[in-house]
Amino acid sequence: MKKRTFYILNIFLILSFQLLALNFTENKKIEEIFEKNKLQGTFVLYDVQNNNFIGYNKKRAEEQFYPASTFKIYNSLIGLHTGVVKNVDDTFYKYNGEKVFLKSWAQDSNLRYAIKVSQVPAYQLLARKIGTKKMQEEINKLNFGNKNIGKEVDQFWLRGPLKISAVEQCELLTKLGNSELPYAENIQKQIQEITILEKNENWTLHGKTGWATSNIEIPIGWFVGWIEKNGKVYSFAINLDMKESKDLPKREEIAKESLKALDII
Repeated sequence: MKKRTFYILNIFLILSFQLLALNFTENKKIEEIFEKNKLQGTFVLYDVQNNNFIGYNKKRAEEQFYPASTFKIYNSLIGLHTGVVKNVDDTFYKYNGEKVFLKSWAQDSNLRYAIKVSQVPAYQLLARKIGTKKMQEEINKLNFGNKNIGKEVDQFWLRGPLKISAVEQCELLTKLGNSELPYAENIQKQIQEITILEKNENWTLHGKTGWATSNIEIPIGWFVGWIEKNGKVYSFAINLDMKESKDLPKREEIAKESLKALDII
């Protein structure tokens, strides 16, 4: 009797693991793109209609890294939801003359501008206004990566401890692209609008880049987003080992080349 129970339990566990297993298809064309560029990383496309991930390097696709500036998508979303910012054209950041990393950061801004130039000081101010307690509540609600923001509310996406995988990025972005996150549709529509990078008669590309350089041995370059095409949403995420700034354009270049290889754009 004990043996039979043990056998049934093992079968149940095996079936459970199979159900939890990621439906991921490795793509040879995308593998060749990575080999050609001689960069270590992963690319993932999520086809929600078929509940299938396709791309390169499944193991890395499930590995979590600091989100860096890709978190500005959700910082914007939470800022709007909490009422800290009224809308994407509300000037919430006032530049006071301090030294900043980029010239484009040295001005007052709203979310529409700040996300385009990846204005770190503006988003750090936004996070401080939201506050640690509320930010943690919203991160939990989103089920964002490891959900750990630590105690520094204006640093956690840059220096950790918050981490997220490429697969998890895709899952969240699919919901955002379809207005299915637990936020008002009007708020999600505003974020969809300010993340548009390219648009033509066939498809619309939404996205945000990031470069995690702090508290890690090897900096990580991100480009995440989604494509609207024929009434469907295809989310994607790429992350790459990226030690030098001269390689930053590769984030978008490899992602777009991979999307073309999959006939998405």
